[in-house]
Amino acid sequence: MLLLPFAVIPLLLAVDPCAPAQEAQEAQEAQAAQETPKAPAKIELERFVDPSGHEALRGVVRIHEDREHGTGKLLELDLVVLLATGPDPRPDPVFVFAGGPGGAVTRSQAGYLSWWGRAQRDIVLVDQRGTNGNHALRCASGRGDVQAYLDPLMSREACRACVQELSQEADLRLYSTPIAMDDVDEVRELLGYERINLRGGSYGTRAALVYMRRHPERVRTATLNGVAPIAFTNPLFHAQEAQLGLERVLEECAAHPDCSEAYPALAVELAALFARLAEGPVTVEVENARTGEPVELRLSRDAFAEALRVMLYYMPTNRQVPYLVHRAHQGDFAPFVRRGIESNRSLRNYIALGMLFSVTCAEDVARIDPETIEATTRDTFLGDVRVRAQKAVCEFWPHAELPEGYGEPVSVDVPTLLLSGTHDPVTSPRWGAEAARHLPNSLHLVVPGCHGVGGPCIASIEREFLERAAVQGLDTSCVESMRMPAFRLE
Repeated sequence: MLLLPFAVIPLLLAVDPCAPAQEAQEAQEAQAAQETPKAPAKIELERFVDPSGHEALRGVVRIHEDREHGTGKLLELDLVVLLATGPDPRPDPVFVFAGGPGGAVTRSQAGYLSWWGRAQRDIVLVDQRGTNGNHALRCASGRGDVQAYLDPLMSREACRACVQELSQEADLRLYSTPIAMDDVDEVRELLGYERINLRGGSYGTRAALVYMRRHPERVRTATLNGVAPIAFTNPLFHAQEAQLGLERVLEECAAHPDCSEAYPALAVELAALFARLAEGPVTVEVENARTGEPVELRLSRDAFAEALRVMLYYMPTNRQVPYLVHRAHQGDFAPFVRRGIESNRSLRNYIALGMLFSVTCAEDVARIDPETIEATTRDTFLGDVRVRAQKAVCEFWPHAELPEGYGEPVSVDVPTLLLSGTHDPVTSPRWGAEAARHLPNSLHLVVPGCHGVGGPCIASIEREFLERAAVQGLDTSCVESMRMPAFRLE
């Protein structure tokens, strides 16, 4: 329940409400006010009616880029508060953390307009620094050039140009997760909430874990979906995880009568495709989704592998992989390329790439032992391409200074529900288990699904957990009846 008055809410810094009585002093202060700018508003919100017909608040929170010294550029963090719709709202809202790193959480507000949790609690969406607005750390991505969505994401030359451009406006050392989570806690305080519930997916689980460690007394519950704990040094394990996710799809297809009948040699076909593309790129003609005009694209082995990895992330593309691989093996690469472009475009447009580097270069890549790369990526279809490309960029990307002990597991006594998908190709269930090992008041559920699980069963478990703020005794029996959707067979 929001404790601030509504309409427009300015909170001014260093403003003395007690004006002197003497007329001369008032005149002097008025003159000084004209000569010296006032401190900027800390938070500004306005009431509006959201598309679901309910009241909400939107606005910005102004926070110094340099939190420690309270100086430098003012970051305007976009903020949306979807006010509880029920008659008796609870005092502890749900704060949502986006994936990435680099995703702007306010862009997900449509999915929370009628979310079941809003009936009793405010839903707070505050964009993490570096993801949106005047603080977005976006690199030029070649948007409009369809080929760019198949080409490597982390070109060393393009990223060097990006760091030079972004450094003109931002101190890239000040966009770490710990700093951002202190931003979030300041927003919590400004909005008047004592304790909050955290909800994060993918990198949002890492953000939530860092918040839990820095401000444990403020967290009532945490729900983590597709868990990326501190031990998950991004992107060292991407190849291993993607290989596991692909093998699960191949095994599932082979064990399913309809899929195995339609694609009886799927694994052999996929191996042949990789061998063919290793000899050189193929040219594929597809229509430009924006213009409708035909365009010829180059599909290399690495581009095929990366597109396949991203397709495995979510439904329904995960369920289309056998069909797309089979069609490509028959010589028709167009369906695969179209889906690959759609998946890559969605992911790349979602993420502020500069933000991804500012976070991962300091918090993950710096902790990767180069001696482990070959062994960790061996015998995978992705190989070491991604980790070495990201490591090369991090050699010149500015690094944040992290708190002592950042690399240690998060261990706090916060009630935590962890969710993992059986087919997750990036944060498989082993990472949820790793996080749960250090969280004494947690429950880890592995359920049929990909990267980020959901559905009526999961909603019922989340609802009970949020209500009780306890993992003990949760009714999770519905998980036994959950199933993966059927594969596309034509």
